Amino acid sequence: MTSTEKIEKSEKADRRYDLIVWDWDGTIMDSTPTIVHCIQQACRDLGFKEPDDTLASSVIGLGIQDSLRRAVPWIEPRHFQQLTDRFRYHYLAKDHELDLFVGIRELLEELKADQFLLGVATGKSRVGLNRSLNHHQIGHLFHETRTADESFSKPHPAMLLELSDVTQVPTRRMLMIGDTTHDLDMAANAGVDAIAVTYGAHPPDTLKASPSLAHVDDVAQLSQWLKDNVWLTN
Repeated sequence: MTSTEKIEKSEKADRRYDLIVWDWDGTIMDSTPTIVHCIQQACRDLGFKEPDDTLASSVIGLGIQDSLRRAVPWIEPRHFQQLTDRFRYHYLAKDHELDLFVGIRELLEELKADQFLLGVATGKSRVGLNRSLNHHQIGHLFHETRTADESFSKPHPAMLLELSDVTQVPTRRMLMIGDTTHDLDMAANAGVDAIAVTYGAHPPDTLKASPSLAHVDDVAQLSQWLKDNVWLTN
C-alpha cells in the first residue's frame, strides 16, 4: 500500500477493525519445522516414541504443556517435565536461527503507520516471546501482547478478551490472524473475526474445520486481503 493509497483510504473510509491480533509461530515466525524437530528430538533424547510430523505440527499454537501432552500422549505424566526441559534445550539452540516470514515485517510496519493497533496472542511463554521480539527488533510495532503462561491456552478466549479489555477495543472491532484451528477457535469463542493463513502449522483441509473469513496462502495474499477488507468504504 503506497502513501497515497493510505491517505486516500483515511479520507474516504472508516476502519472495520481497530485492533489486529497475530499468532506468532507459523504466522509471523517461520518456526513450524523447527518446533516439530525439537519435539521429536526431545522424545529421542529420553527414549520415547516420537510423534510424526503431522501430529507434532498439529499442537503448535498451544501452550508448551498442552502441546506436549497432545503430541506425546503415550508417556506417563511424571515424564512431562523432563520432556519439556529437553524441548526447550533444543529450541533455544535453534531460536536465534529462526526468521520472520518474508514480507511480514513490512506488512506490520504499514499497518502500524496506518495507526492500527497491533497485538499478539501466542502459545509461547512470555520469556520466549520477548526474546523473539527483541531479537527481531519488532517489539515497538505491537501495542499489547499475551502469552499462554500468563493467560489461558488456546482455544480459550481469555487472551483475546484481555487484549480487548486493556486496549478498550470491543471484540467486534478486532481481527485475529493465525495458522491453526486453535487460533480460529479462540477467535470464535471470543466473538472475534479471524483469517486463516495456510503457510504455517495446519494444512488448508484442517483449517476448514474452524470458522474464518478467508484463507490466504502467503504474506502477499494476506496483505492484499487486509488492504481490501479492513476499511469500510463510504
